[in-house]
Amino acid sequence: MTHITKGANTPVPAALLRVAVCRRSVPGAPSVDASALLLDALGKVRGDADLVFYNQPAHPSGAVRHAGTADGGGQLAEWLELDLPRIEPDVQRVVIAGSCDGGAFGAVPGLNVQALTGDGTVVARYDVTDATEETAFVLGEFYRRNGTWKFRAVGQGYASGLAGLATDFGTAVEDPTPPPPPIPAPIPAPVPPPTPTAPPGYDVRDAVPPHPGPAPRAPAAAVSFGPGFQPFVQRGRGNGVVSVGVPIPPGPVIVEAWHEGDGYFGMHTLNRRNKDDDLLYNSTLRDFRGRTLVHPPEGIPLRLRVEADNDWTVMVQPLSVARRLDSPLQGYGPEVVAYTGTAADIDVEFAGDEDGGGYFALKSQELANLRNPDEYDLLVNETDALRQTVPVPAGPLLLLIEADGPWQLTARPLPVLDQAAAQSSGDYTGRGKSTVTLVNPAPGRPSILEYAISDEGSFMGYEVKLLDEYDDEAKFLRGQFHGRRGRTLLFRKGEPEARLRIEDAGDWSFRLLPVEQAQPLAGSVEGVGSTVLGYTGPPALVHLRRTTDDDGWLDSSTVQPHGKGVVCADTSGRRRPVTGPLWVSEAGYCYLLVQADDRTGWRLDPAPLETAPVFGQQAGPVSGQGYGVVRHTGPETEMMLTHEGRGMLDQLVVWELDERLRPVRRIAPASGLQRLPGGFLQIRTNGNWTIENGG
Repeated sequence: MTHITKGANTPVPAALLRVAVCRRSVPGAPSVDASALLLDALGKVRGDADLVFYNQPAHPSGAVRHAGTADGGGQLAEWLELDLPRIEPDVQRVVIAGSCDGGAFGAVPGLNVQALTGDGTVVARYDVTDATEETAFVLGEFYRRNGTWKFRAVGQGYASGLAGLATDFGTAVEDPTPPPPPIPAPIPAPVPPPTPTAPPGYDVRDAVPPHPGPAPRAPAAAVSFGPGFQPFVQRGRGNGVVSVGVPIPPGPVIVEAWHEGDGYFGMHTLNRRNKDDDLLYNSTLRDFRGRTLVHPPEGIPLRLRVEADNDWTVMVQPLSVARRLDSPLQGYGPEVVAYTGTAADIDVEFAGDEDGGGYFALKSQELANLRNPDEYDLLVNETDALRQTVPVPAGPLLLLIEADGPWQLTARPLPVLDQAAAQSSGDYTGRGKSTVTLVNPAPGRPSILEYAISDEGSFMGYEVKLLDEYDDEAKFLRGQFHGRRGRTLLFRKGEPEARLRIEDAGDWSFRLLPVEQAQPLAGSVEGVGSTVLGYTGPPALVHLRRTTDDDGWLDSSTVQPHGKGVVCADTSGRRRPVTGPLWVSEAGYCYLLVQADDRTGWRLDPAPLETAPVFGQQAGPVSGQGYGVVRHTGPETEMMLTHEGRGMLDQLVVWELDERLRPVRRIAPASGLQRLPGGFLQIRTNGNWTIENGG
């Protein structure tokens, strides 16, 4: 390790370097953001793009990147990546700076800057010991000298923050933090370089093992994906064999590979017979960088066969080096990403290869299944550029990426329901698959449930199920039948609470309303979508018809005060009006539920019982199409039922109704001679039907 003092310099290798701006982890200490400025021969930036920091994490050339934050061993670090051979000839210096948030640099304990090679060797370190009131600092600079690169410890402070420092070098910085940048167009920008742990003789207190990627503002809680071990590094050119000569604990490892320049790069694991086993890499990407998950064979060393046109580096590393999905994360090519958050939706963007095509796959593997390579969920498996959203359960889990170009992942954790607040307000919101408990604001009585649910592309839309105390499920809502928004009845028997399981849903919200807010059915009523109506009065008929030019779901059912519900009328997707019975119990009222797509319009027309068609020995036959209610004027007798169904599954069913229009007996399952009682009968079918004398 090369320690230098303020003003001193030291040669550094012209290679891909990692630069850490470090400080001790002390509660309440100011945070530090690292940045890099690319300067020309006049000591100025050539444009705003020459400033690389957390809001602008990559230089267009791909040679300088902000690689995120890490913590460990009582240290915090902001990481930058400098690919010195790829820095443009016009750039003579790369300044490493830091800005202080929430205080001055004099209050930052243990401030230092370090430069490391890919295998973790520290080639330069400068400790800042004289900071006072400065809020920005030029810590050091990399500069060209006689065809080589050197690093100089600068130690110049600014009281005007990063904005003042940047102005001195010819650029400007805005304070507001914009949204994460969109995924970049395909450029030859490598994935961040390796993140090895400390090599022999290296004091891990001097630098924190980095987790590349955009800087999370709040580090996630530490999660162990497996035991650590000394990383193994081997370099070569052309075809070769890698034989890992260090002990590796049981379980999977990360194999990282670099290939310089154009040409082909491929890699297989070798089995016990020393023959190709698993294909790990197969790429023609320029300056290829990639990581993949490998399960070493038991009882023999891990061996890899490399096919390459140019120089290559292979690193075998523990899972702790996986990049963390704590904020929008960009990459280029294959990668292993660790996710430790709550259940979330992952927004996936893939820009495609240089021709707009290319392959992209995303798998998730939960921590409990890491020892089994076949236990994974395939989330994306596509060619060409794409934008998709996929759900993942709560971590810890690994996301395994195969990509022929640049990509971006953004995790959107599902909202965590505040049960107490929801119970107080009656409003429940969330996203994705969830189980939620709704508390009845008026125990002993039903409530109106107002819902808004977006689906996630399922054929029949979202699904909501009612759960009992044994977690057994009953159907409750379905996107295809109930629409994306509407109203229905919950707590039909006055239950104190109800548990709902939501599946195949995006954003969802439930709101509990007093049942008194049900729209009264006192005459003709028109509406759109699913709703709840209240009816007070004697038993009656109700005509249901469609008012929009569609064939979506539209039916109705009655619910009694004691919670019993029965079918009233069903249009079965047709425009023809149908008729059903309004069953009213001794309580003198009932609820009528309309179930329809949220774009389907409808009209309800109550009608007295006297309007029901009649049949009998003296009245002659009666016929209809679809649901209907008829009255038999004579005593029970044998009648002929004729039915022409709409499709093979359409059957004729006749129900005997009592004086309150309650269905009490199922009479006829099919056409033919049937004994029909006197009184009201409900016809349930989608087809044509006729009832006439049996003689």
